[in-house]
Order: sequence, then C-alpha cells, then structure tokens
Amino acid sequence: MIIDNKAITMAETKEILKDYETEKAKVASLMIKKFNKLSAEESKKLFSEIKKLNLEKLKDEDIIKIIDFLPDDTESLRKIFTGSDIAFDQDEISKILNVIK
Repeated sequence: MIIDNKAITMAETKEILKDYETEKAKVASLMIKKFNKLSAEESKKLFSEIKKLNLEKLKDEDIIKIIDFLPDDTESLRKIFTGSDIAFDQDEISKILNVIK
C-alpha cells in the first residue's frame, strides 16, 4: 500500500522496512545494509545541511541521490548526475563536497 509518494534515503527506507516482516522486506533490508553508510538520523541531518546551501539546481530527489552515494570527489559527484540536465560549477561542487565530508 502506498501511503506517500516522496523520495527517501536508503537509511530511511531501512527504518521503514523494520516494521515489516515479509521476506521481501528482509531481502531489501539486507541489500540496503550492504550499500548504506549512514543512519536515518544522519541522513536527515545531511539532507538539511545540503538543502541550506540553497542550490537552485538541486531538487529533494537530487539531494537524496547525493546522500545515498556519498561522493568523495568531483568526478564521483558528476557521475551521479550523468545523463541529467544538472551541471554544477566548481564552486557548487566544492560546497556540496564540503558538507558531505
């Protein structure tokens, strides 16, 4: 059942899946555990910090991608948005990376 239609981080998804005891939820939780690096609380805090940068190009969904992948350099950040209409200048990239680190 769909309750809300909004993008959430892997960490938030993992928290939601804790309430479900189905086999699919368990498999999804295991997959998330392999790739997720932050707790739900940490990802919400990071979301807020990136949002405070007031980068007009970034939608909430874009911030979620950044949080889920946690790029550590310019090239990694740019790869996340390959194929999209978003292009960052070096100043914007530096701001995002500084918040992540």
